[in-house]
Order: sequence, then C-alpha cells, then structure tokens
Amino acid sequence: MTTLALQQEIQAALDTVKDPEIDAVSILDLGMFDKMELTESAGGYALRVTLLPTFLGCPALDIIKKNTIAALEQITALQTIDVVFIFDPPWTSDRITERGIEGLKSFGIAPPRVVDGSWEIDCPYCGSTFVSIENLFGPTACRSILYCKTCKNPFEAMKPVSTLM
Repeated sequence: MTTLALQQEIQAALDTVKDPEIDAVSILDLGMFDKMELTESAGGYALRVTLLPTFLGCPALDIIKKNTIAALEQITALQTIDVVFIFDPPWTSDRITERGIEGLKSFGIAPPRVVDGSWEIDCPYCGSTFVSIENLFGPTACRSILYCKTCKNPFEAMKPVSTLM
C-alpha cells in the first residue's frame, strides 16, 4: 500500500467519526481534523492524528477520541494509533466544510459566520437574519439558543470561535 493510499484510507475512516451530539456531521465536516503524522516501521505504520476541539472544555472529547481510534483500528496497516487534541490554534467556525454547513442545517443548527468581526446567524429553517439570541448558553458549550422572528422557530447556533465568551 502506498502512503498516499493509506492517507486516503485514514481520511475515509475519519469521515465516519460523527460528532457525538450531531450525527449529521463528521469530525472532518466540523473542521476538527488538523493533521496526521505517519511513521513507517517494519511491522506497519504508527499514526498520530491531531484534532482541534470545537470548544474549550468540550465534555465529548473522550468519546470523540475513542470513536476516532475505533474507526482507525479498522485499517490493518496501522500498528499504533495516537489521537491528541490541541488548543492552539483555536478551532474557528471557518473550518466547517460546505458539507458540514449543510449537515448542521439539516439538524436544525445554524452554522455561524463572522462578518467584519461580528457574529452573524441565519435561521437554519428559513434563512432569515431576523433572529435574536435567547440564551448564550445552549445545551453544549459550543452552541447558543436563538429565535427566528420570521418563521417563529427556536434553534441552536454554533458559536464561531472556540474561545468566544
């Protein structure tokens, strides 16, 4: 197996690792993947995967790590697997892929965007920008609760930067 083929297999495995609370998006969709380091040895490859948490103090990190290792263990060429989280640089919502944005919307979560330094949010249901923040603190540290004044639906929004608030 070539290194390129192995890297593609690793990427495919990482794409199966879903956010524990939002099964419509993978850790790749959310932009949590930072890099992989492969080291070849006589018995196979050692892999180190570096991930960025979407929010400081995220309680799901142990689950994400366990699920990532389980997905990567399916690759027989990997002899050892190490998954680590880094906090610098901090994760930002700019890392979410287009597929991730669509996955979040399908789950009723507004993907954030920052325009000229301001957090802007569109309703995931109707696309309206006529929304209000009902509670900065949502069901998880990385999300807030909002209300759309156009379609009258409450919804959640991802916070744009892991160190925000």
